[in-house]
Amino acid sequence: MKNLNIKNLKKTYGKGDSKVNALDGINLSIEPHKFTAIVGASGSGKSTLLHCMAGLDKPTSGNVYLDDIDIYTLNDTKLSEIRRREFGFIFQSFNLIPVIKVYDNIVMSVSLDGKKTDKKYIDELIDKLGLKAHKNKYPNQLSGGQQQRVAIARALANKPSVIFADEPTGNLDSKTTKEVMDILKLCVKEFKQTLVMITHNDEISKMADKVITISDGKIV
Repeated sequence: MKNLNIKNLKKTYGKGDSKVNALDGINLSIEPHKFTAIVGASGSGKSTLLHCMAGLDKPTSGNVYLDDIDIYTLNDTKLSEIRRREFGFIFQSFNLIPVIKVYDNIVMSVSLDGKKTDKKYIDELIDKLGLKAHKNKYPNQLSGGQQQRVAIARALANKPSVIFADEPTGNLDSKTTKEVMDILKLCVKEFKQTLVMITHNDEISKMADKVITISDGKIV
């Protein structure tokens, strides 16, 4: 499992009087095989931090190291490879493809990378996430909680170094939220995953191994 280290990360929007420092010199090490929660008020910079860490939004300055590679020194093709092979993503809105079946949604990232699907591993994932009876269904035939399980399986399919989750329970009721969080904690424990999650939910942040609080673009 690879280490993720953030050095003096800054992200600025606008110029002059309208200039906003969304990130203002963030230094952070993400512990492998742990669950790190990022919390803070709306507009604090936590989403910007997650997107910059995950290679989705280029910082104004600073470094994001995956082991000894600064991901923002890579060209677009290599950065895209890092996102595809090393990072898994779970979003609030699931982002499943409605016209293909659950199994195909799960293995899509592996297919895009041109790799052979590890069917034994994928079957284990599907079984552990309680999706065995649903793998030949379409996303619109599933509940919100089931769709988020599919999104989790898709994020894990490529055996990434880090999973980034952006408010993954934001659209779910409290019972389904607990189910999804139990699954994500299982992923950290059973599959030795590194999980970085944005959340507004105090109960979820209490489950984390480490909590990072962001305010006005700084860690407090």
